Amino acid sequence: MDSTISHIGFGMTALAGYFAIMNPISNTATFIGITSGDDPATKKAVAAKSVLLAFAIIAVVSVAGNLIFKMFGITLASLRITGGIVVFVIGYNMLQGSGAAGSPSKEDIASSKEARLSVAVSPLAVPILAGPGTIATAMSFASGGWFHIAGSLAAFALICYVTYQCFLRSDKLVAYLGQNGLDVMTRLMGLIVASIGVGMFLTGIGYTPGS
Repeated sequence: MDSTISHIGFGMTALAGYFAIMNPISNTATFIGITSGDDPATKKAVAAKSVLLAFAIIAVVSVAGNLIFKMFGITLASLRITGGIVVFVIGYNMLQGSGAAGSPSKEDIASSKEARLSVAVSPLAVPILAGPGTIATAMSFASGGWFHIAGSLAAFALICYVTYQCFLRSDKLVAYLGQNGLDVMTRLMGLIVASIGVGMFLTGIGYTPGS
């Protein structure tokens, strides 16, 4: 009985942790900015590709994260610093109203569908969905053994599904807000995303508030 309660508790903790770090609602605003001007079929393909890739990354990290990091000499601090810079640039571009960093140019959009789908890899899957914070969370949850790895991945899969559904319904959000409302929301989310990037960077260099 105690074991069952412990397992349920871990599952709920993992679910809450991933929801907080990935926040499907706020990421939908980023998705809207990145896929602005794309047709519904392309948006659906980008949404599916980004969440599937994010899940694959977290699955690999959960199973072999420590080994991979040691193999390439990567530390969690360096990952946070690099990810923080990338996330800040994404937020800064959104704040300026020019879309997220990594969005394909108009020429690329006109000439290649692959260019339109490339944003699913970066910046959507990495570092927006499977960024340093998510990777650190996954590695922490996976440290308890195979049961924790399975429970952690199940929780993350559920959050990925919720995120995918939010992405698919992004057009309804656009229709509800209107273009002016969307511009305001994009800039507001840009400020938040940029702040998250700064937070990642400060954590990576070992800064703590009040120090």
